[in-house]
Amino acid sequence: MTGGSPPDPSPAPLPPELIRQLDALGGQLVWRVGKDEVSDEVVVRLGYASATPRFAHLPRLRSANDAELQAALSENRVVIEWVD
Repeated sequence: MTGGSPPDPSPAPLPPELIRQLDALGGQLVWRVGKDEVSDEVVVRLGYASATPRFAHLPRLRSANDAELQAALSENRVVIEWVD
């Protein structure tokens, strides 16, 4: 039998300053989530708002519903792309 207590499943609360900084960063980001037409992977495109025009030059993504997103997450078929 091993000793010790089980790990705490709830994460520690974030410091208020970090929450403020993350909120400020989130306000500067744009994203698009959809399915790749060729590979059927779910693609998350993420970039600063200043990169918004460049999103239009990337291959189109098809819509993905919640069930498709959950399946892609559980099957590790999610690709994250940073748009400069």
